Amino acid sequence: MFSVSCAVGFDDYGSECDGIRITAFLDAGQDNLTPLGRLEKYAFSENVFNRQIVARGLLDVLREFSENENDFISVMETVARMSEDGEPTVRAELMEQVPNIAMFLHESRPNFPAAFSRYLVPIVVRYLTDPNNQVRKTSQAALLVLLEQGLISKADMETKVCPVLLDLTEPSSDDDYKIEAVAIMCKVVTMLNKDTVEHLLLPRFCELCSDARLFQVRKVCAANFGEFCSIVGQEATEKLLMAKFFDLCSDSLWGIRKACAECFMMVSNSTSPEVRRAKLSPLFISLISDQSRWVRQAAFQSLGRFISTFASPSTTGLYFREDGSLLEVPRILKFDLKLILVKTFHVSTVDGEELNSFDDSHTSGSRDRQDCFSLTNSTSLVKNNTKESEQTDENFNSFHYWRSPLPDISGELEMLSSPTLGAMKEKEEVLTMENCADSKSIHGNSTSDQIQKVLECLQPHMDDPDVQAQVQVLSAALKAAQLDSQPDDSPAETSPPEVEHEEELESPSTESTPEEPQPENEQSTRFGQPLLCLQNVIPQQLLDQYLSMTDPARAQTVDTEIAKHCAFSLPGVALTLGRQNWHCLKDTYETLATDVQWKVRRTLAFSIHELAVILGDQLTAADLVPIFNGFLKDLDEVRIGVLKHLYDFLKLLHANQRREYLYQLQEFMVTDNSRNWRFRYELAEQLILIIELYSHYDVYDYLRQIALTLCSDKVSEVRWISYKLVVEILQKLYASGADDLGMNFINELTVRFCHCPKWVGRQAFAFICQAVVEEDCMPMEQFSQHMLPSLLSLSSDPVANVRVLVAKALRQSVMEKGEPQFECHFYNHLEETMVALQSDKDRDVRFFASLDPNKTKHTDGTCMPPLHTHTHTHTHTHL
Repeated sequence: MFSVSCAVGFDDYGSECDGIRITAFLDAGQDNLTPLGRLEKYAFSENVFNRQIVARGLLDVLREFSENENDFISVMETVARMSEDGEPTVRAELMEQVPNIAMFLHESRPNFPAAFSRYLVPIVVRYLTDPNNQVRKTSQAALLVLLEQGLISKADMETKVCPVLLDLTEPSSDDDYKIEAVAIMCKVVTMLNKDTVEHLLLPRFCELCSDARLFQVRKVCAANFGEFCSIVGQEATEKLLMAKFFDLCSDSLWGIRKACAECFMMVSNSTSPEVRRAKLSPLFISLISDQSRWVRQAAFQSLGRFISTFASPSTTGLYFREDGSLLEVPRILKFDLKLILVKTFHVSTVDGEELNSFDDSHTSGSRDRQDCFSLTNSTSLVKNNTKESEQTDENFNSFHYWRSPLPDISGELEMLSSPTLGAMKEKEEVLTMENCADSKSIHGNSTSDQIQKVLECLQPHMDDPDVQAQVQVLSAALKAAQLDSQPDDSPAETSPPEVEHEEELESPSTESTPEEPQPENEQSTRFGQPLLCLQNVIPQQLLDQYLSMTDPARAQTVDTEIAKHCAFSLPGVALTLGRQNWHCLKDTYETLATDVQWKVRRTLAFSIHELAVILGDQLTAADLVPIFNGFLKDLDEVRIGVLKHLYDFLKLLHANQRREYLYQLQEFMVTDNSRNWRFRYELAEQLILIIELYSHYDVYDYLRQIALTLCSDKVSEVRWISYKLVVEILQKLYASGADDLGMNFINELTVRFCHCPKWVGRQAFAFICQAVVEEDCMPMEQFSQHMLPSLLSLSSDPVANVRVLVAKALRQSVMEKGEPQFECHFYNHLEETMVALQSDKDRDVRFFASLDPNKTKHTDGTCMPPLHTHTHTHTHTHL
């Protein structure tokens, strides 16, 4: 088998022995030594190559001696002595085998539980301080693998690994060791539990964040700051880490500040909403206005992710499933500001239905009932206007959203700058109020009094961002009502001095720049146009900076791909703001949708279905459908984005609007590059899902033709997925009771495939028949009358691959239904066909037609390939 020299040793061999069995040195040779003796001989040989071979083959050596515990312990002791080898390459080879040995001991030899902890862990720990750089790197990599696989116990981590890391990160430690130890400590922390990190590593990490001598240490700490925060939690983050993070964000080196910007989202997720808003937001604004372009670039890339940390299911009405998809939370009964606004303003719901005002009894009762609505009244009001919201369904429906968008307050805001116009609009609003008070006595003062009462009622709820936003709306209306109550002889064009001063502050004439952030909650400008975004979900400065990411000047001064980053994070920002604040992002989204860079449009195309879930059906129909239609006519790189989630988007539309896309589905058959077969494959997959959205008539008239075209595709992958689409269409037709349409489709399939001159078509018919039976697409009586005869006729097809699929369909599917499912003459014909197939000249056909289709060998003893990967030797094809 091998030469004597190779069996005796490796002294005379170099790299040419790499291909032989590594444990060949254990074989009996001329030295009359036992296997353990030969292991000792070559493990401590003077020839470095011999020692390297032993280290490389340690896993095989352990397998040889693992049956006997004493021999196994002897091998482990030999390994421990080998770890002290003076040659770095031997030590590195040994360390590379440690993860494999640990996995072997863990899975195959649980009767040696202490061997790994006793012999191998000390080697890993000692090599962390090895003088050779390669050995240290190998040890660090091995340690991470062991932690990822959970092979190191908590006790070993606390008593053996962590103490070494703490020693290496002492202020007096060698610089190189210290930098490496900080890096490995930051990687290790993500695999440890909270208690271990908080009690052992967190104090040292805080010290390292302030290392004044080595900027590399501070940089590593900044890059991994988010992981530490997420592990130790909110309390430790705010108490111990927040001050260190502020110092790192103002570090003199731009690389450290850049690392802070990149991990800002993780830090924010580990803090309370108050700290996030009051402390982290101003800190982030300083990073986004940094003098270094690289810092600004990283900050803008993280801006959307940081904004998303302000999101909450209680305000967005959405939460994430385990698979990452969005789902609306059940509508909760809470203090809803819109119900209060009904008393003062005449508002509309998201579906365009006007809310009915309260009866006179609601305004003529006690003061308590005037100041605050009862939960019962709130519930009844919502139920009267959202009848379909009584049941919560996972399917998207706007009626299930528990809060409608805020009313349009642009008219009220204009009152601040135009008192006369504001007074006229306010009078119109007052005249339209129903059942709020006696309509004959309504005037400016009474309106002001009512608004004032509502504001007083809202004061206990000012901790809610939604309440704060509504207070701003009511305050604007209150000012307008006060202006309306001025004497008639007062000049309409002249505003009080304080109003003029306020207008000057709220209407800056220059564009906001990162170096000069605007005060929160003030009106800003972009491209010379005023932005009117009254929201209090996130700090206004953050929103203004995000909206400026579409400014062409940003691409020149910050990042050429800043628009792509803006598009990537836009669904998260929209989710955070909620659909009631969509007007803040609408212009930005439209700008991104028409960006000259196709990568920007592609990014939006891949996420438009998620944005539709966030916005609801009304806003989707108004603002997203036109953009979606534009993407359908875009480049293939953009179209694939909407195609991959075509079903997810269409199911959110109303039936009449959804039906319009039936005429456009055919356009997906045309691509810029005809060789882009994956585009057509994706179309077939989406059509399988889309079938449920349309009636059987629409499926037959439109989707059937597309399916048949895809079944004739040049690429086999596209054809096979299209056959499944054909089966789904058949199932839809028969499930809907359209047997006549189903019969027409079967006849068309028979002509197109069963009588196809190409064998791949006939093979496809056999596959379709098997799938029809397995999916119970139609009653077996109809199958036996309309499809089974054609299938049986293919049992004598000249191509073996066709007969193979016929045998599979008959044996594995059709005959499993049993004799009662068929008429006598059909069943007799079926049995005769199976007998003929069992004696077929092709062994694969005989195998699949056999009485035991689950056996793994032919009658001649040869192995049969797995059923799902069968490829006949005569004609190669994908099955």
